Amino acid sequence: MSRLTTSQSSLSSLRDYDTKKTRSIPSPQGLVLRNIEDIRNQVAHSVALRAARKAEVQDGTKISVVLTLTKNDDERFLRKVASNIRQVMNQQQYLFAVATTCSSAVSDSTAVVMCGTSHMMVQRASMLACQKFLTRVSEVYNEGAMWIGFIRDMGETPYDESALMDALRKASQNLVDPALPPPGSRSINQILSDARARLERVTAIDAYEQLTDPDMYMPAVLVDIRPESQRRQYGVIRGALIIERNVLEWRFDPRSEARLPIANRYDLRVIVFCQEGYTSSLAAAALQDLGLLHATDIIGGFSEWVDSGLPMEVDEPPSEPSIIDPYSPLP
Repeated sequence: MSRLTTSQSSLSSLRDYDTKKTRSIPSPQGLVLRNIEDIRNQVAHSVALRAARKAEVQDGTKISVVLTLTKNDDERFLRKVASNIRQVMNQQQYLFAVATTCSSAVSDSTAVVMCGTSHMMVQRASMLACQKFLTRVSEVYNEGAMWIGFIRDMGETPYDESALMDALRKASQNLVDPALPPPGSRSINQILSDARARLERVTAIDAYEQLTDPDMYMPAVLVDIRPESQRRQYGVIRGALIIERNVLEWRFDPRSEARLPIANRYDLRVIVFCQEGYTSSLAAAALQDLGLLHATDIIGGFSEWVDSGLPMEVDEPPSEPSIIDPYSPLP
């Protein structure tokens, strides 16, 4: 009886061993097959960890640049990296740039992503990066806390990584008091207010009456300084001189060789207008600096002219002598 009990006990132990041994061998049905998407996710996570490990601290913000290889679909891969960076950095303040250095054979541009906890820092960094890679940026997607650009020949030279890092450093700098303006500087509102204090601004109706008054004691001209895009979109005033803002002073300075034939006297009444009446105030003040003390602008600009029911044209105007080519010398 004792021998039988011992045999049964040994058999039971053997069965337990066989059962454990069988369970330790994974069956084909239990295998987790990984697809290419799983591999890309793992690589994206590895890139995020690498960026976090090599990060340096700039005024309390961790900054890092990583260049990585990819064969295609750069943008989609970098979005995965940016998502992993957010998880890895958790609550830390950061500003990272990740760039791919090998794209598909059909394009020489590769994707660069900038991401961070601060929208403003990302925007500053992306603007600086565009200047660093001037003429090489071919496409941009701005999404607030994430910026994606496509840059030609990224990673061809050591300059590229250094340039990206420099953009991150400058974008993440905390000035002692960034809200304190330098001594002597003026805000655009102050500049505009000072300019208007010197002008006797006129309404659209007043301007129209002065221009059409047969007894006006000084010659008067109406000058449209709006860009072509606004003229096409909103319309024009036929007969007004169309002069680009960047050459206005040269066209009306009596001492300039590029002046208009009518700009031969300092008592000329130049009435300037833009779309809303802001840029025109600065332009009129600039003409007064030249000595044209009767120069002024229209309150409310072209919009006010239209609202006042004064003559204008919506359709594209034909080319005529009133449109002054800003780049051609006068005869």
